[in-house]
Amino acid sequence: MSITPISSGSSTPAAAERKRPGWGTVAGLVLALTTVVTLMLLAFATPSLNSGAKDLPLAVSGPAPAVAKVTQALEAAKPGAFETTTYASAAEAADAIQHRDAIGGISVGADGVTIQTASAAGAPYAQLLRTVGAGLEAQGQKVTYTDLAPWTKDDPMGAGLAALALPLAFGGAFPAVLLTQFLKDSRVKRLVGAITFSVLAGLVTTAILQYGFHSFDGSYLLTASGVSLGIAAISLTLLGLESVFGFAGFGLGAVLVMFISNPLAGMAAGPHWLPQPWGEIGQWLPLGAAGTVIRSAAFFDGNGAGRELLILGAWAAFGLLLSLVGHHRSKGEPAIA
Repeated sequence: MSITPISSGSSTPAAAERKRPGWGTVAGLVLALTTVVTLMLLAFATPSLNSGAKDLPLAVSGPAPAVAKVTQALEAAKPGAFETTTYASAAEAADAIQHRDAIGGISVGADGVTIQTASAAGAPYAQLLRTVGAGLEAQGQKVTYTDLAPWTKDDPMGAGLAALALPLAFGGAFPAVLLTQFLKDSRVKRLVGAITFSVLAGLVTTAILQYGFHSFDGSYLLTASGVSLGIAAISLTLLGLESVFGFAGFGLGAVLVMFISNPLAGMAAGPHWLPQPWGEIGQWLPLGAAGTVIRSAAFFDGNGAGRELLILGAWAAFGLLLSLVGHHRSKGEPAIA
């Protein structure tokens, strides 16, 4: 008696049909990609086309009539460029600038006008205030300039700080990809590797910029800590996204870091120069927050970075939380040898 084998050929096409992506998937992918491209365009083009002097926080001090005269002159010469705050003395205005509450200041005294700048707050601000000073000189005022937070002598344009944007982005993203590929068996090892690399990269990068190129002259350890925290926030976030969403998580993280956070970071000009609300949004993203922390550490003794430190810590904690979620999801999966 022969047994006729049961053919599974009739079920194979049906199974293949079930697994084949439908047109809904295609439409979803097209919509998602279009959204990404639109966000990229807005993130890059909006700052480029609309950056400039708009509501820049400026400290003014002196006798009330003189301050009113200066404020009116500023508004007439550059409408909407400054948002002024009055302080009782030039010393208080200087303190506001050094604590990063203002991008510069104008103090009126018996001996004339003092223009207080902070070059390291952002490339355009000091030049803008010098233009204001030139206008006052043309009116017969005696103008003195003082830079409360200058760039270093060897890097007078702040090129080192501006150049940090891509190393921070790649320093956070690329190690996350490599650690995931080579340490597939353990999320804990990936996290330890990412944190260890972040610390080492922060120390090495800051040493090159501070002792090699002389771009920084503040506290080395404080600045290195800012660099390390920035790299860690990016790397841990990407590891967490991958842990939950797989390879798509890397794509999401790359878009967030490279194509949204990067152009909104304000590494060269500072966030106030960017159009709002984009400049403020950038400060809530990893690169923008890292740039502010590093600038504050390198040139302002750490002042003005409290909120951004919390933001970077929140991104790092978010990444760790996602990794924990991914770990619990995979508990029932077979171990990878």
